[in-house]
Amino acid sequence: MDESHVKTNSIQAWVLAARPKTLMGAAVPVMIGAALAWTISDGQVRWVPCVLCFLFAFIMQIDANFVNDYFDYQRGNDDLATRLGPLRACTMGWITPVAMKRALAVTTGLGCIVGLPLAWIGGWEMIVVGALCVLFCFLYTTKLSYLGLGDLLVLVFFGIIPVCLTCYLSLPEPIRVITPEVFIASLACGFVIDTLLLINNNRDIDNDRRDGKRTLVVRVGAKTGKRLYLAAGLTGIALGLVFVLNGRMYAFLLPALTYAPLHVMTFRRMIRIDHGKALNKILGETARNMFVYGLAVTVGLLV
Repeated sequence: MDESHVKTNSIQAWVLAARPKTLMGAAVPVMIGAALAWTISDGQVRWVPCVLCFLFAFIMQIDANFVNDYFDYQRGNDDLATRLGPLRACTMGWITPVAMKRALAVTTGLGCIVGLPLAWIGGWEMIVVGALCVLFCFLYTTKLSYLGLGDLLVLVFFGIIPVCLTCYLSLPEPIRVITPEVFIASLACGFVIDTLLLINNNRDIDNDRRDGKRTLVVRVGAKTGKRLYLAAGLTGIALGLVFVLNGRMYAFLLPALTYAPLHVMTFRRMIRIDHGKALNKILGETARNMFVYGLAVTVGLLV
């Protein structure tokens, strides 16, 4: 998509602001949760809550992107002279701050509307979970990313919650349960998706130090931060051994044979590049690897 002549508040501008490439991080946990439900129920999945979980995840991911864009602009963190990551809509003038603020209200409200039927399906507890998703969507950019809690939030909101609840809500009511296998699979998914945050934070380590963001990578240093990137992906594979214990060998083998080699090769390229804007190539590869993982686990469970 040509970003050189983007009209302010145009459709192209909103597509860029939504960051379509990040939506894979929302899709993968729901894919795995739905596949787990299919496996546990012998194909008796309830598709309405499954679809609602997909829609809620996509909307909240876009909402989180808008929150990040708007509040980082307000703080002045998106300095074009030093920014290494992809360009941001408000800073570039693609979206006016007033329009972005309105869009935040729309996406947040739309997420609540889409998620509300899940409370009827799964009980009032789903309202609490949905409220936490909305709350932490805002708290991450405004507060928690500065405290180095981003990786923990990824494990919870891109691992445990979407995988476990998609599986739980998609199961027929008589067998609706979150098993230890589902919980461990959700942790594995969270670790794999955290590689995306880790490569972001490795790339931005100097800017984050300047802006007062005490990310995990800032705390442990660049060298250890790169090792954490490798370890997170391999931890996701190792936790997949739970599938073997439950007789689902392919759900472990497929990601081990496809995702793991890709992750290691991407890590080696990351080490060679070391730092700077060129790490955006690693960001793209990491997103691709993440999709391969989600697809491999999903296919392995369905097989």
